[in-house]
Amino acid sequence: MRDAPLPIIALLRNPGSAEKLSLSDWDLLVRQARRAGLLARLDVLLKNQGVAIPCQAANHFMSAQIYATQFAVSLHWEIRLIKQALNSVAVKPVFLKGCSYAIAKNRAALGRVFSDVDILVDREALAATEQALSAAGWMPAAELDDYDQKYYREWMHEIPPLQNYRRGTAVDVHHNILPLTSRHCPASKKLLEHSVEINGEWLLSDIDRVIHSAAHLFHEGEFDAGLRDLSDLDLLLKEFSIQPHFWRNLIQRANELKQTVPLYYALRYTRLILHTPVPDEVFAVEEARSCGKLKLKLMDALFLRGLMPDHESCNDRWTGLARWVLFVRSHWLKMPFYLLVVHLSRKAYKRVIGKDQH
Repeated sequence: MRDAPLPIIALLRNPGSAEKLSLSDWDLLVRQARRAGLLARLDVLLKNQGVAIPCQAANHFMSAQIYATQFAVSLHWEIRLIKQALNSVAVKPVFLKGCSYAIAKNRAALGRVFSDVDILVDREALAATEQALSAAGWMPAAELDDYDQKYYREWMHEIPPLQNYRRGTAVDVHHNILPLTSRHCPASKKLLEHSVEINGEWLLSDIDRVIHSAAHLFHEGEFDAGLRDLSDLDLLLKEFSIQPHFWRNLIQRANELKQTVPLYYALRYTRLILHTPVPDEVFAVEEARSCGKLKLKLMDALFLRGLMPDHESCNDRWTGLARWVLFVRSHWLKMPFYLLVVHLSRKAYKRVIGKDQH
């Protein structure tokens, strides 16, 4: 691995360090940040530090910020329409991930753009939710065969993606935060019971938002937005850590939801990569409960590569292998071995014939 941090990592750690960048560094930063989906966020962080962006790079940041601002306006309109559709069947959706950060005005919403709105509902309300959204114009985003329907509806934590036929906007309806077939799948009712109302909408609690972000990132198999998601965690931890007993409550809640390992990875890699101020005593407790030293060395070799932007300047000769291993690992975490063999065999066959949907 490299000795000096990448420009994008250096600025996420300390936006004020941008004063030391050469024009060639700014050029590289723009390309890395664009691939990571972090241009608009960096624009905010740099301006908050009073950094003057060189004119050669300024238009790139301005363009990203204009798009992110317009996206935020459209997002709140979409939230309103989803809520309106589900009011007809008395379902109160819990908004997740980027959508929840925007509603709560968390710092993790800074410059964040994403492709779909994620909501969590009780599993018993899935049928009513799907019917209400369908009546309001959200239809299946793709035609799925019987196996794909079974994959989503019996094994996964969400129904097949829905897309509005008028606006092209997408909504993912979840009934859990991890696949039902995963041995780490939490009880979704525990999440719903602790949900909170903020600005008129229902969200996971602050601590559960952190845990969900960690669970999502460290069960993931594709890391195109890995650094952005790690930056989300960095910003959430910094924002919430001023709450009384935050760290103790976070560890206790992760244990209750069976998310101790992804939380440890979240603390480890935000601290290693972004220098997030995780207290030593908290980190020591989580490290003692984590995997052994040999496994940890392997995970470092994987995540310290996989979490970097998917750009040639961020890669070394092992990056491709690391990303592939993380992809395989994600499937291993999703389902038991016998089911995994069947699923991957079928997935490989469908990919060969050009009909893979997920």
